[in-house]
Amino acid sequence: MTDTRPDPDSLLDKIKREDQQAVRGRLKIFFGACAGVGKTFSMLAAGHMQQRLGVNVLVGVVETHGRSETAAQLQGLKVLSAAKIEYRSQWLSEFDLDSALALKPKLILIDELAHSNVAGSRHPKRWQDVEELLAAGIDVYTSLNVQHLERLNDVVGQITGIVVRETLPDHVFDAANEVTLVDLPPDELLQRLAEGKVYRPEQATRASQNFFRKGNLLALRELALRRTADRVDAQMRAYRADQSIQPVWQAHERLLISIGPYSGGEKLIRNACRLAASLHADCLVVYVETPELQRQGEAARTQVLKALKLAQELGAETSVLAGVDLVDTLLAFAHSRNVSKIVVGKSQRKNLSRLLRRPLFERLVEKASDVDVYVVAHDISEPATADSSPNSLLFDEVTPKLQRHGYFAALGASAITTLLAAGLLQFFDLANVVMLYLLAVVLVSVRYGRGAGVMASLLSVASFDFFFVAPRMSFTVSDTQYLLTFAVMLAVALIISHLTSRLRFEATVATYRERRTRALYELGRELSGALTATQIVETSVRHLDGLFQSKTLLFIPDSEEKVRVSHEHANADLGIAQWVYDYQQPAGLGTHTLPAAPLLYIPLKAPMRTRGVLALLPGDSKHVFLPEQQRLLETAASQIALALERVHYVEVAQDAIVVMESERLRNGVLSAVSHDLRTPLTTLVGLASLLDKDELPLQWRQISQSLQKEAMRMNHMVSNLLDMAKLQSGVKPNKEWQLLEESVGGAVRVAGASLAAHQVKVELPRNLPMLEYDAVLMERVLVNLLENAAKYTPAGSIMTISVKKDGTMLRICVSDNGPGLPEGAAERLFDKFTRGTVESGAPGVGLGLAICRSIVLAHGGQISARNLDPHGAAFEFTLPMGTPPALLE
Repeated sequence: MTDTRPDPDSLLDKIKREDQQAVRGRLKIFFGACAGVGKTFSMLAAGHMQQRLGVNVLVGVVETHGRSETAAQLQGLKVLSAAKIEYRSQWLSEFDLDSALALKPKLILIDELAHSNVAGSRHPKRWQDVEELLAAGIDVYTSLNVQHLERLNDVVGQITGIVVRETLPDHVFDAANEVTLVDLPPDELLQRLAEGKVYRPEQATRASQNFFRKGNLLALRELALRRTADRVDAQMRAYRADQSIQPVWQAHERLLISIGPYSGGEKLIRNACRLAASLHADCLVVYVETPELQRQGEAARTQVLKALKLAQELGAETSVLAGVDLVDTLLAFAHSRNVSKIVVGKSQRKNLSRLLRRPLFERLVEKASDVDVYVVAHDISEPATADSSPNSLLFDEVTPKLQRHGYFAALGASAITTLLAAGLLQFFDLANVVMLYLLAVVLVSVRYGRGAGVMASLLSVASFDFFFVAPRMSFTVSDTQYLLTFAVMLAVALIISHLTSRLRFEATVATYRERRTRALYELGRELSGALTATQIVETSVRHLDGLFQSKTLLFIPDSEEKVRVSHEHANADLGIAQWVYDYQQPAGLGTHTLPAAPLLYIPLKAPMRTRGVLALLPGDSKHVFLPEQQRLLETAASQIALALERVHYVEVAQDAIVVMESERLRNGVLSAVSHDLRTPLTTLVGLASLLDKDELPLQWRQISQSLQKEAMRMNHMVSNLLDMAKLQSGVKPNKEWQLLEESVGGAVRVAGASLAAHQVKVELPRNLPMLEYDAVLMERVLVNLLENAAKYTPAGSIMTISVKKDGTMLRICVSDNGPGLPEGAAERLFDKFTRGTVESGAPGVGLGLAICRSIVLAHGGQISARNLDPHGAAFEFTLPMGTPPALLE
């Protein structure tokens, strides 16, 4: 009988999941084939519905892409303001996670789940922001296209010819509480594209020629439908497991192929896989190891592994099961995986064993009331002849040495029992002595298995007849009643032998599974406590060496993305490991890539990226290449990759904290020094000006003027330090609508002393619009740019201030005809304490351009530098024009 009781571990896991879900927000994904099918529109419509039901709804981030219908859906919903993050001298808008957590709405709408956040955000990916929101108990509605799923990324790239860079792990999609498929026929989608309802006209033209071809849309639509169907099927199987439902629900075709240790197994797999393809069904291939098949030889084991490898190459899911009864084990697995059809082979040959035992398909048909049984009739040869090394496919249990010892043990147990019975015969009746022989059979069967148990049964009956039944010392039986005694005794002994052997097999299987589970638990526990990559490597090598009976190596990438082996080994090949790391595909022993290599190389894939390569040199192929061992190896590799990624991000976080603290300390020092120097410098300038009197000697007056000049220069440097400290501390500009001409004129006047030996041209177009900016700060930008040009250009050089419109921005340029910028210095010039020439007589500490960048970015603009042809340099910055207020008449 098959045990149909609920698994206690499954029930406990279900309770834990329900407890976690009780305090966690719910995730709903609006899923579609591509852009334009209406995911964002449907998400906003669902948000409106929830708001009408009294739910507190917040729009976290929504990309309308210029679609008026989608933009109209935002009306009536509270929209969260975007956060501004500086990236490469630009201020970019991004989802404000901290504000969302502070507001803590019941439901938040977040578009484009696979979006990559701007560098400097808390999380690299938006789906990680969503995970934090869910952990805080906030429900999330979000949108996702099928091409952004990591598992389908390569398939989409092959279909469309476009590789999508923004992806998310499939487990995020699978863990969603609800997935709503938003679908649109390709013809209707192309019509929407032509009408400008998907992209702007210029973008729509390019899209229709590339990604939005009808063939691509059909393929993407099928992928989206199939992925949604797979998720629904997984939910149905989980529900069946939770409710302990045994009958098969044939909602989705799934074929189970049962193979044995026969040379015809490969032909059976090919035929069954073709059948599965014609039915558009999933295909599972299993090999069930029973106590009888446990004693197959090395040739049979090799044949099974070969057949399973072929099944994997044909795209089937493979498993090796252990069970006492082949039919019960197959049906139990079929019910657990909701299999609708079982495919078995039927041999055309007749032999004695087949005549004595009913064929497998007949026994399946008799017991399988809700599963169809398909019989592939072709010639299947007999099991490979047992060689001198019989062994289990799953575990090292049956060995030739143990079997030989079992037969000797059966002989010895029979002899000892006979001597013991002879001594007890004078005290007990002959019928009671029989029980000693049955006890010996039990002990031998438990320790040495069925073969030794059967031999012990026969020797016990023979010894009882020869030594204790009259006439003694003879196998002749004078009383025919003893024939029934012998028959019953033999039957009982054989049954006991069979049952104890079966119990022993089940105990061995349970021990094997427990050992695998314990090994994974111990590996995960130690990895969770590792604080460095070195500790992770040491822990992984120690555990995997014993778990897979292999020599284990780990290849970890350096800062240049070149892998380095954890410890030297003669068979280690850095070239193969680098290929595996770069292409994220296994290679080496047992794979299709460089199969002659002695090691198996597996990429350590983490959710964000590949973190290294795991290499195994197996002592025995069965410890690595069995399906169960392969899944165990994949699980272990995932745990190692997650541990490496965790350590990496801990280091990144620590580095970020150090940088932040350093910046805070430096800004504090700058602010303190600037304030403390301001008063004595002001006093020094005043005293120097008092000494500049006509009645004083000329020499004293020259000293006074030099002192005043240097004090003013130092005061200017201190002002720069103070301004930088203020800007870094987050001081917001005081924006007002201003005329740019006034700021340009004021800057030229302020910088007049520095520009005395240069010519200045101002080229301003007529009718310049008013701009919203901080006049004091913008004048400082222009002054710093002019003084910077004056420092690094020879006397007589021409400086030009020009302004022109560029779309919605106004572009201001300060250029000169001097020697130009040093090679490759255009970007780093805007860093703090960076000068154009390291060794230079020009005064300054390298803060002027850094202040310019901070001010321009605070106004929503950009600043850059470049060399002019044939010589000279230009510094350009932009300011948004906006819409000036109407003037009162």
